[in-house]
Amino acid sequence: MSDQQWVERLKKAGVTALSDALDRLGIDGQAVGIMPVARTMRFAGPAFTIRMLPVGLTGGVVGDYIDDVAPGSVVVIDNDGRPDQTVWGDILTFVAHAKGIAGTVIDGVCRDSDRCVELGYPVFARGNTMRTGKDRVTADAYNVPVQLAGVRVAPGDWLVGDADGVLSIPADKVAQVLAIAEEIEAAEDRIRTAVAGGMRLDEARRAANYHSLQTRAAEGR
Repeated sequence: MSDQQWVERLKKAGVTALSDALDRLGIDGQAVGIMPVARTMRFAGPAFTIRMLPVGLTGGVVGDYIDDVAPGSVVVIDNDGRPDQTVWGDILTFVAHAKGIAGTVIDGVCRDSDRCVELGYPVFARGNTMRTGKDRVTADAYNVPVQLAGVRVAPGDWLVGDADGVLSIPADKVAQVLAIAEEIEAAEDRIRTAVAGGMRLDEARRAANYHSLQTRAAEGR
């Protein structure tokens, strides 16, 4: 399956069904507290990771990596949740959108939020502020494992985001997680149809075996 087919299926499934699938598999991938700048933003794609550190006495730069990010990738920035210094703004949004990058996820904050809304470029963060990260933090390493709200993200892991938040799926688990999410979505469709036809919700859920779909599978199953 092509990357674009994965993208479309993951976006269609949505993060709530994918989150339930992660729970069923015992995978901690939900980056709780990181939300879209605008609720209409959604994306899916493999991670290009950046780890930020305080500059100390070494100096450094915040955003010169952007030319090396492949179209369709998701920029994942570990800024340790810092609320007082941004690592993403107007110029990075402009370049990322022009390059066809899928989106940006920040454990920290962004700025120039109007630009990403104007361009329809997905940015997910803990919030936004005006204060620059220049001369405060620096990009210390690229394409290394990072943390996103306590979730480990390795280069190439898949990030998916929509109005309900963002999550990370290990690269070798994407097919399994997606299959379970689509199973859950199909069960919910059956439940809605049954309830619309007059069935009680509890009966419809039992008929669809709904609760077991979200329960962590036993070892060896």
